[in-house]
Amino acid sequence: MTSNTFIDNAKVMAKGQITIPKDVREILGISNGDRVTFVVENGNVRLINSAVYAMQILQSKMVGEAEASGLTSDDAVMDLVKEIRAESEA
Repeated sequence: MTSNTFIDNAKVMAKGQITIPKDVREILGISNGDRVTFVVENGNVRLINSAVYAMQILQSKMVGEAEASGLTSDDAVMDLVKEIRAESEA
């Protein structure tokens, strides 16, 4: 196992609830009230911070969009931001 890999376990209660171990919560960056996503693939389950998962999906959908819009450099992005700010101040 690599240094960022470990094994932990939890007991399933009568209503199907489990307590996510503290070390796992810390690694996932989740706390009380946060949502988690279960990804089931080939009989295995991955537990993911739902906010992180949503951002990953958004990023994958946006691949290539900046270039398609003509934003091919940091300067082009900054110019667009300045233009939008100027329009909102007018």
